[in-house]
Amino acid sequence: MIVSEAAEEILEALWIAHEETGRDCLKLSELREMPGHTILRELLDAGIVERCGAEEMRLTEKGHPHARDALRRHRLAERLLTDLLDIKEELIHETACGFEHHLHKGVDTSVCTLLGHPRVCPHGRPIPPGPCCEEGRKTALQAISRLSKLKPGERGKVAYLHTTNPERAQALLSMGVAPGTAITLLAGFPSYLFQIGEGQFAVDGEIAASIYVRLRSEDPFAPLRR
Repeated sequence: MIVSEAAEEILEALWIAHEETGRDCLKLSELREMPGHTILRELLDAGIVERCGAEEMRLTEKGHPHARDALRRHRLAERLLTDLLDIKEELIHETACGFEHHLHKGVDTSVCTLLGHPRVCPHGRPIPPGPCCEEGRKTALQAISRLSKLKPGERGKVAYLHTTNPERAQALLSMGVAPGTAITLLAGFPSYLFQIGEGQFAVDGEIAASIYVRLRSEDPFAPLRR
C-alpha cells in the first residue's frame, strides 16, 4: 500500500514522536503543517492510524510497518544526498522529504546496498534495517573484502562502495562499479587494475580500498574464502 506524500509525512512524525519521547499519541497541532481533512480520512480509512483523542492520532498495529518504511526511506535519502551528492547540510532534510518518495518498489534496497547498509542518518538517528541489511550482515561474515586486499586473479561481485567523496563515487559508478557487478582484480599495488565487463580500469590504493567485493572462487561449487 502506497499512501500520499503528505500522509507519509504524518506517519514519519508519529514514528519520530515515539522514538524521541516514547509518546504514542501526537496532537495535530504538533505537526509541521496541519493536515487537511482529506489526508486524515486517507490515513483513517486505510486503518494505519486511529484517534486517541479529539485532536490526537496514533499509529495502529497495521500502521507501524508503513511508518517504519517511510522513515527508513527518508533517512536513506539523507545519507544518499550527504554521502554521494554532497548536498549542503541545511538543505538535506527538505531535499530528502521530496526525494524519499521516489524510493519505493525496491529502490530503497538498491540505495541501502550502494551505501553499505548504513545504520544511522547524517544526524545520528537510527535507520530501520531492511531485509537487505540482514543479508548484507550474513555475506559480510563470509567473504567481503576491499578490492585493495585482493590478490591478482581474484574475482567476485561488488558488494558496496564506502566513500563520502561524491566525485569519487560518481567516477566509480561511471566505470560500472555498482553493487552486484562482477569484478576481477588484474594487478595490485601501487596501481590497482581491475576488469568490469569488457572494460579495464586503474585506480590508486585509496580508491581501491573504498570498493568492497563479495568474493567467489574460480570453482563455482567451492565455498567462499573465509
